[in-house]
Amino acid sequence: MNLFEMEKKNFFTVLPFFTTMMIEACERTLNHTNVQKLIHSDEKFDVVIVQFLNEAQQALATHFNAPLILFSTIGASSWINQAVGNPQPLAYVPETLIGFSYKMTFSQRLINVLAYVVKLGMYHFYMFPQQDKLIKKYFPNVRNDIYDVMYNTSIVLLNSHPSIHQPVPYVPSMIDVGGLHLKPPKKLPKDLQEFLDNAKDGVIYFSLGSNLKSTLLPKEKRQILLNTFSKLKEKVLWKWEEDILPGKPPNVHIAKWLPQQDVLAHPNLKLFITHGGLLSTTEIIYHGVPALAIPIGGDQKLNAQQIVNQGIGLTINFQEITEEALIKKINQLLTNPKYLKNAKSRSDFFHDRLVSPLDTAIYWVEYVIRHRGAPHLRVAALDLSWYQYFLLDVIVVVSAVTSLVTYVLYQIVKKICSICCKPQKQKLKSN
Repeated sequence: MNLFEMEKKNFFTVLPFFTTMMIEACERTLNHTNVQKLIHSDEKFDVVIVQFLNEAQQALATHFNAPLILFSTIGASSWINQAVGNPQPLAYVPETLIGFSYKMTFSQRLINVLAYVVKLGMYHFYMFPQQDKLIKKYFPNVRNDIYDVMYNTSIVLLNSHPSIHQPVPYVPSMIDVGGLHLKPPKKLPKDLQEFLDNAKDGVIYFSLGSNLKSTLLPKEKRQILLNTFSKLKEKVLWKWEEDILPGKPPNVHIAKWLPQQDVLAHPNLKLFITHGGLLSTTEIIYHGVPALAIPIGGDQKLNAQQIVNQGIGLTINFQEITEEALIKKINQLLTNPKYLKNAKSRSDFFHDRLVSPLDTAIYWVEYVIRHRGAPHLRVAALDLSWYQYFLLDVIVVVSAVTSLVTYVLYQIVKKICSICCKPQKQKLKSN
């Protein structure tokens, strides 16, 4: 699948594809020879850590009689919230795949509510029943249904932090470990070191991450990028997955793979043109580098909005890329000092932590083991049915009582009025 084609699709067409893909990926994993060997082994574990969106794989914890920890590659979302009973105020928390800012207009809030309801319906009426079938198929000894397996989560390790994502409500079992993958910068390979050191006007780094490949860019978009880069005085470092880039300008250096964290740490790096993946966004903030985001799909549009809201960069729609638009935004980011200032300020927020993300993750994993699953962190919301959680039963009763009282009062007033008006009518008739 060409992921660049996904950029044209909206939430309501992407969701069914995404859901089906996750079910298939989950089954392929469980059906793998090595995983089957593990399931049928006599191994013992103190804890089981599973990536979110793999509900059937969470049964590994039940199977091995160990506490379950979820790891979310993104921040809080409706996928995670329902597993731990976390609230999601739809007025300012947008659905991940929509890509709205937290400052939503009325129409966006309306779409956000609709998307949330559709997603919940898709998961409860399709996704979870399918995942439940996988549990019964691959874990014959597990008698629990999908909800028992899901709601047995001890904690969730979230790849997020207030310096990266907007502040949202968290229940006690949700732990921020955003930046877990970050390491101190290392010395660059000789050719890259010389390229960046000798860039007297600075370097712009362009990468679309590991899933999106620059070589699959539509020809017209690739040519726009080449034309734009050729007009810049800055050097450009481009992650290009082939040996040759046709029409490459002299100021552009290509490489199939680049040590991104070490590149972003170089003092001559002036701007990162990125797809807006969360790891790249985290590294931007960690190193304090302004960014131009070209989001394609997944959570990238949401991350791009965060970059804009934080004042550390700009975003451009992939379909709207032109030479004029690119040059305008690049020059704005390079010449306006506020973007660099905000990026450095965000970096300070990120680094100002009591302990590192890795040490935080280690502490909480060991905490769950020490306290045998830490059931005291589990919120009571998980014991409620959906209509109880949303107080629909209370709303129905209050509405019914209010309607009944209003009706009775109306009838009483009506009767009083009819009694008061009757003598007056009789008097008029006699006169």
